[in-house]
Amino acid sequence: MLRRFFNPIFLYGVALFGLMVLGGAAAARADAPLPLELNKLEPLTQGEAGCRVYFVVTNPDAETVGQLRLDLILFGTDGVILRRIALDLGPLAAKKTGVRLFDLQGLACDSIGRVLINDVLACHAGDKPGGNADQERAACLDRLTLSSRTKVPLAK
Repeated sequence: MLRRFFNPIFLYGVALFGLMVLGGAAAARADAPLPLELNKLEPLTQGEAGCRVYFVVTNPDAETVGQLRLDLILFGTDGVILRRIALDLGPLAAKKTGVRLFDLQGLACDSIGRVLINDVLACHAGDKPGGNADQERAACLDRLTLSSRTKVPLAK
């Protein structure tokens, strides 16, 4: 009777089931939201006109996001493009929330009407890029869930 449970076909089936479960977990992780919040805009205090922008980004995965570089378009309150910038948010440690800030020299906070994530310039999990950079960037763009605690909306 015990010999039946150690049959090679049975063991193969158990191994195949295990791989399907692990593969499903990896796929679920790759589709997990990557929250990005525009948290705060504050005027620079160093004498020069400008705005300090605070982003809160969360990596829910068990793996580090090695690089996350975004192409941002800043629109004025009148809807006209004010500036285009590239912003590096990575690396993002596994299961960690972090704050990233940057200064916009010569641009008043109250002149910003909307922030658009125009594109993901680079994105990959782990220390090194994977095989298909275009697919990785598209997957990251799809995973981004956006919010804003300011009067300025954040969109993609």
